[in-house]
This record gives sequence, C-alpha cells and structure tokens, in this order.
Amino acid sequence: MARAVSKPSSAAYVLHSHDWSESSLILDLFTRDHGRVVAVAKGAKRPYSQLRPVLMPFQRLNVTFGARRTDETEVWLMRQAEWAGGPAWAGGAALLPGFYLNELLMRLLARHDPHPGLFDAYAQVLPALTDPALLQAALRAFEVVLLRQLGHLPDLSTLTVGGAVAVAGQRYELSPQWGVSLASRASHTTTGRSGGDPALANATLDGAVLLQLEAALSTEGEGGRTILTPAMAPVMAACLPALTELKTALRTLLHYHLGSHPLRTRQLMMELQQA
Repeated sequence: MARAVSKPSSAAYVLHSHDWSESSLILDLFTRDHGRVVAVAKGAKRPYSQLRPVLMPFQRLNVTFGARRTDETEVWLMRQAEWAGGPAWAGGAALLPGFYLNELLMRLLARHDPHPGLFDAYAQVLPALTDPALLQAALRAFEVVLLRQLGHLPDLSTLTVGGAVAVAGQRYELSPQWGVSLASRASHTTTGRSGGDPALANATLDGAVLLQLEAALSTEGEGGRTILTPAMAPVMAACLPALTELKTALRTLLHYHLGSHPLRTRQLMMELQQA
C-alpha cells in the first residue's frame, strides 16, 4: 500500500473549476512545480470558507496539496491556497482571451508534467492581455512559447529540411509536417483565403520575422546557458510586424496538435466578432 505523500507549497493559477458537491469544487490548476493538476477543494463553496475568495482565475496563488498517494493519483486534495500578492488582474475585455490561454493549457498539457518556463511565460503575458495595444501580440507570443516548450515548434532560423539559414525578404511556410520550408508560388496567391478553416490555412512569413522570433526565444544567459523562460516582451515585439500571418500559421500548428475537437473559446470569439 502506497504511503501518503505531502506536497510542498507551489505557485499556481486556476485554469477552470466546476462544482463537485454542494460545498466543494474540482479545480484544474497550472502549477509551477507539478504542471497541470486536478484537485478537490473541500468546503470551498461555503460562505465563510477562506478558499472561496481566493480560487479565482488569473490570480497567482500559493497552494499546498495533500496527495493521498503518489503522482499517479488522478485527483489531489488541496490543503491550503493563499493569494501570492501582486496587482489585481483587470479582466474586462481580456477575460475571453485569458480563458483561451487557459483552454490551450488544459488541452495540450499532460497532468503532472512540470513546465516551469511555460508557467513563468503565462505569468508574464497575463498583464499584457489587459492592454488593447498589446493583446494580439501577447496571444501570438504565448502560442509561440507554448509550442516551443512542448517541443512542437522547430528552430525558426533554419529550414527544417536541409538546414539552410532563413533569409530576410524571403517568404517561408511553417507547417506541422515539414516545419520551416520555402514558400511555394501557390502559397503566395492563397494566403488569407482559407475561409476560416485552420486546416486549409497557408500563410507565409518573412525570414526576418522568423529570425527575430528565434533570437527572442533562444536568449542566452551567463556562460552561454539558454534561459528556460524567454522574456515575453522581446517575443511580443518579434510578433508585432506579422500578427495576421502569425495568427494563421500558429492556428494551423495548434489545430494539428489539438485534434478535431475545436476550442470553445475560439468559437465564442468568432461568434462575438460576427454578432
């Protein structure tokens, strides 16, 4: 019989929650030390529970678990959760984009697979979502970092097949099957005509954008050590010159790895734009 294991405090964000009973919640959490964790917060819905005002999305927390067995336990028990400090998240128009990022994490992250670099990137990008001038760049930057951290984004500075270095002024395609490749002549005429279907998207990117993005993603620290978490401001700056093309190209990659089941938040955003 496995022994009970007590988990130390970990930084965390609430990705999603739903009722478990009249007084408790099931939480999908993104933690820095344990990755994505599903936990039960007993009594969190009670009027005088200390957890009730704390367990909110986009609010950095310090949480403590009392895992009943091991990491193989499907649902952990939350012992304690405290606000970690910092300014309150403004929300408003940023709520739906924020929930879009949460849904990406829930769909693409396996349970109990730590990604501290991705956690730090998420923490950095949340404030940018509340600035209308940075919103689209913040979304694209997080998608880029998410794909890179999960191993789904190749080196953007070179062609995946052959290894030739990307050249500014030359157009390139980014696909899940072939990585970075020279854009075909047909792709230049079909860019932006996918009818909203990510599977048919065929955007092209200038080599200068790819080179700048790779430089922002591959920042080195002291002694040539690659920094685990790229600073999100340079990644956002690298996205700004090609927001429309990046949106299409990254949507194609995400669609490939997410499978056929569409994102609810993306559908809702499209419906609101058409309303």
